[in-house]
Amino acid sequence: MKPSNTEITIFHNPSCGTSRNVLALIREAGVEPRVVDYQKTPYTRDQLAGMLLAMDLRPRDVLRTKGDLYTQLDLARPDWTDEQLLDTLVRHPVLVERPIVVTPLGTRLCRPKERLFEVLPAARPV
Repeated sequence: MKPSNTEITIFHNPSCGTSRNVLALIREAGVEPRVVDYQKTPYTRDQLAGMLLAMDLRPRDVLRTKGDLYTQLDLARPDWTDEQLLDTLVRHPVLVERPIVVTPLGTRLCRPKERLFEVLPAARPV
């Protein structure tokens, strides 16, 4: 049985190749997910904190280190607390690695894209 459309959400960045590939894999599985362009509809603090908890990750684990903003904000400093990093990720969603996929089977940062198969068995290649 394939998950219904409303059961799968991808937090997507259309300019990211990995994000586009994961979205394509979901659709190839016969599912049309809820697509959230998190740059247009940013994460709420509670939403991002909940997804981190569901993935058993800390804010630094999903922090995108590529790009000028990471350097400008000096986010490599080890003295940033989880709370400070979470607030920064909410203020600057471009700093969150992508894509994050939420399904009834779990939540995953799908980097690499094959991580999707851990929470979307319908997409598992035969």
